[in-house]
Amino acid sequence: MRAAWARKDAGDVAGARKDAERILAGSPSPEDRERAEDLLRSTATPRALYGYALLGAVILAVLLGLALTRYS
Repeated sequence: MRAAWARKDAGDVAGARKDAERILAGSPSPEDRERAEDLLRSTATPRALYGYALLGAVILAVLLGLALTRYS
């Protein structure tokens, strides 16, 4: 687990998540399981971010549609 947290602190979040998932796939001690789940929780993408991205895409599509109908 120390190596996974060290990778996260160094900026390699994807590698740290893979390490934590690999540890959870085995039979870790309760302490390692808790630390791996904490690492996965702290590096997860917030669901609200997907909503904002969808809202931005919809606004862009509407503006593009308005521009196409105006200048066609």
